[in-house]
Amino acid sequence: MSQLDRVDYNSLDAAKNAFITAGKSTLKFAEKFGFVPGDSLGASANVFKLDLKPFISQGAEHLSITLLPEGLGTADDARPDDLNDEEQVRFWYNIGTKTVSVMTNDAASTGMQTILISLYMPSARPDLIFNKNFMKGFLDGFVDGCKKVECVYFSGETPQLKSKLYEDKLDIAGALFGVMPAGTKPISSKELRSGDKIVFVESSGPHENGFTTLRALAEKLPKKYRTKMPGGKEFWEGINAGSKLYTPLIQDILQAGIQPSNVEPITGHGWQKLMRPSAPFRYVVEELLPMLEVFEFVEKHSEMSKESMYTTFNCGTGMAIFVHESTEAERVVELAKKHDLNALVGGYIEDSSEREVVIKPIEVVLKGDGFALNK
Repeated sequence: MSQLDRVDYNSLDAAKNAFITAGKSTLKFAEKFGFVPGDSLGASANVFKLDLKPFISQGAEHLSITLLPEGLGTADDARPDDLNDEEQVRFWYNIGTKTVSVMTNDAASTGMQTILISLYMPSARPDLIFNKNFMKGFLDGFVDGCKKVECVYFSGETPQLKSKLYEDKLDIAGALFGVMPAGTKPISSKELRSGDKIVFVESSGPHENGFTTLRALAEKLPKKYRTKMPGGKEFWEGINAGSKLYTPLIQDILQAGIQPSNVEPITGHGWQKLMRPSAPFRYVVEELLPMLEVFEFVEKHSEMSKESMYTTFNCGTGMAIFVHESTEAERVVELAKKHDLNALVGGYIEDSSEREVVIKPIEVVLKGDGFALNK
């Protein structure tokens, strides 16, 4: 039996130790919610002690929690084959941030504060995948994302799956545990009503969605991923900018006494996500945040229609926050600025016979009969 026919524990153990070391650097990030006894990680099952005193002091009868699994998809495949060392580290740093984003932004949409986050990263050749540039970039990006969200990188798994994955490919997924902080309640779209205002919060680019389309486009560009956009950045840089993390903003909104009537991350399905609630509302968009250069470039070179762009990508808006009152909407915009996020009050909802999104600035109407998701 050759060496390649056996599990490469040397590479796996080296990677696992590096992941554990990274996890230990996050132990204090969630200390307002609890702690890891003994300040150590690395056991087969780690322990976190949740601080119940804030809940007990308010007479809470229950905790609202979430357990959310999610995967990154193919974003980590969207890059040139000839990245130099500095570019590789920068690329993987942003992928680390995207990995935090893809899970925690979903949790934030219900008001949940992520406390613990884990990773599942199988590969066929860990000796090829977990190289120094990957470990430096990805772990720095992931840890920095955990610090911003205020969560602990708690556990992970890095199995070697030789018969299931390509040798040069990695699957990136994970899960999180989150809780509604004391004195707050989950955000539910059941609170939506006609007249609610919509606040749009900026994205940094495609975030984690639309990469099947983006990878196909790259193959048609003159220099593929290294094709320069008008501003000077190469295509791979534009599509792989680190994702925005919205948990701190949502927590500030709740702590300010504002209870959103709904929050929708603009992810897969693009702007159709505005009408994810099952109630028959019309979502009227009167003003848009600027369309980022990367999306203008994609629209031009893919020849996609406006409707296709807005049903595939976020086009510059990563999250929509719904509130009842105009004063609340303006306050959300102010809180976004505190987190260096551009936001605006861009629309409202009204009663309708069916779900639809009317994007007035680009004269596009997205009909609910072509969008199966609802909640």
